[in-house]
Amino acid sequence: MGGFYGVGGKALLRHYRNCQRGFAHWEQRAHAKQWLMYPQNLGAHLSLDETSLSHGELYTILTNKAAKGGQGSIVAIVAGTKAETVIEVLRKLPENQRKKVKEVTLDMAANMALIVKKCFPKATQVTDRFHVQQLALEAVQDMRIAYRWQALEAENEALEQAKLNQLEYQPELLSNGDTVKQLLARSRYVLYKKSTDWTLSQRERAALLFKRYPDLQTAYELSQSLSYIFENTTDKLYGLARLAKWHEKVRQAGFKAFNTVARSIQHHYETILNYFDNRSTNASAESFNAKIKAFRSQFRGVRNVEFFLYRLSQLYA
Repeated sequence: MGGFYGVGGKALLRHYRNCQRGFAHWEQRAHAKQWLMYPQNLGAHLSLDETSLSHGELYTILTNKAAKGGQGSIVAIVAGTKAETVIEVLRKLPENQRKKVKEVTLDMAANMALIVKKCFPKATQVTDRFHVQQLALEAVQDMRIAYRWQALEAENEALEQAKLNQLEYQPELLSNGDTVKQLLARSRYVLYKKSTDWTLSQRERAALLFKRYPDLQTAYELSQSLSYIFENTTDKLYGLARLAKWHEKVRQAGFKAFNTVARSIQHHYETILNYFDNRSTNASAESFNAKIKAFRSQFRGVRNVEFFLYRLSQLYA
């Protein structure tokens, strides 16, 4: 279109942006880079999360679960993640409406918990179960990576020794054709998935991995048993008992990474257990973040933050 009218693409985009009546007279344009607010979208069940819009700059986003990621989802967007700043903006929402909020799902960050406590005093905080499970999965991956570095170091030493002895180095090949370092590298996705979802090649790889590194099998089973607790427990007290047993298994295993996960869970016991009341998660917020990323990639990045937020609000606010 720009070529047809003899106008450069950037100039055409600039005119399209600035001449739009909606954007030019947008009532929130003056403070859009700092915050956006849509009180009419406030509901009883909310999600609080953070996302990056451009160049790694983080924004805190409050969304309404009832909108299911569509029109009316955005309640507020605030630049940054500093609790004091977000609290100051969210308190612009009418107090009587904020007190009607019953539940807010969030991650394990302390600043998010403080924001909810100060802005929605009557709301129940629910720590997202998927963030908890992700910690356990990352602990397994940390162990896998540590073994991989050991395998790389062993291979380097074997290569140097072969050179000194003027011999040709032949790495150990396993029954599936992997070397040890390849086995550890290619097992990444195997350890993320449930064993019931493994393909035949992944089953073979897992069997070889666990035979050589039994600690990884124990760690994998710990991570999967934590997921099982959330998926197959409906009672809050039963959930507490199961988590206590899981903690004991972690203590007996003695894995440093899992001990860190267990301590993190202990610090958030109350809000984690609140999941079993309504089985609420932050999945809607994560889905909304994915939509923002897709929207951002569609336009090949964010050149003008104000206009991007305007377009975003037209779709989701």
